[in-house]
Amino acid sequence: MSQTSRIGIVGAGMGGITAAALLQRAGYDVVLYDQAPVFSRLGAGIQFGPNVMKILRHLDLEARLEAMSCLPDHWTSRKWDDGSIMANIPLNAERARYQAPYITIHRGDLQQMMLEAIDPDRVKFGKKLAMFHDDGRSVALEFEDGSQDRVDILVAGDGINSRIREILFGEEEPLYTGWLAHRAIIPGAAARAAGADLNAKWWSDDRHIVCYYLDRDQDEFYLVTGEPGEWTSATGQMPSTRDALRNSFRGYHPLVQAYIDATDDVTKWPLKTRPPLPRWHQGRVVMLGDACHPMKPHMAQGAAMAVEDAAMLTRCLVEFGTEDLDTIFDRYFDLRRDRATKVQAISNANTWLRAPEDPYWCYGYDLYGVPMA
Repeated sequence: MSQTSRIGIVGAGMGGITAAALLQRAGYDVVLYDQAPVFSRLGAGIQFGPNVMKILRHLDLEARLEAMSCLPDHWTSRKWDDGSIMANIPLNAERARYQAPYITIHRGDLQQMMLEAIDPDRVKFGKKLAMFHDDGRSVALEFEDGSQDRVDILVAGDGINSRIREILFGEEEPLYTGWLAHRAIIPGAAARAAGADLNAKWWSDDRHIVCYYLDRDQDEFYLVTGEPGEWTSATGQMPSTRDALRNSFRGYHPLVQAYIDATDDVTKWPLKTRPPLPRWHQGRVVMLGDACHPMKPHMAQGAAMAVEDAAMLTRCLVEFGTEDLDTIFDRYFDLRRDRATKVQAISNANTWLRAPEDPYWCYGYDLYGVPMA
């Protein structure tokens, strides 16, 4: 195989889109499949640190995203009741050190701009993977709508409930962590009137709420929580209420109560994870992101790790070729395993930036500076 190899990527999340865009730029014949019928502005907030922005720079997206995002100078951790500062970690205040910005943005706006880095003809919506067959020479794909396709390499970017992972390693339910999350978007004017921080996390012993703006003009302000609770539904998200959110954070600082009072549409979803895998590939099929190392969202690095995976996988294919896929995919795994596992463990523990610490090992990471040999 050569760079004319056809590479299929399942899942148009951040990792899948990044893989498609970078591989397309490298000259590969890429096709990106997603089960959604069309693109829509779903989800809520997301944070991308300098470690990710250095990768998106290679897609000419860094400046465009910076122009539309909120750029917090610091990450502020506050005590739940009196609002006292537990940690105030420099972000864009130390941009020169990190060599890239730290942004907060609406996930849908980010996803739409990233999709623009891919030839639209290469993006296939309404394609939910049902089965694949790897015959050692190529991978045949079967979709639920009855259509079929064939690729030389298959990349799984299809998330924590990955169909590809199930086919490779057997069906196994993700592990519910005992935590759920509420989320809501409120008007930025209400947040500004209350005196909101640009980016803050309010902590008590057993729960937290993260609050930040989603755009440069501060029109939208995002609330997302982490809290213990039961989850018995088979669905991945459910409607909730302002009263449920208020009850979960009863006694929190008046500023948090002002945020909650401004909510309208509130949802909740379960926080799930999986144990680390001993390998991320089999034959001509390779995984990235939540398909192989899902985590609780408490470092705001889950999507970031998927983007890093996509960039490293692209580097491996470009620098080593595609003749010996077992060796190439093993190298990709070796280059990514320790970092992804470390982030997964810290994120699941929910200790990140609660107290003063230097996050440079995470945000200062430059994937393109990692030696490949």
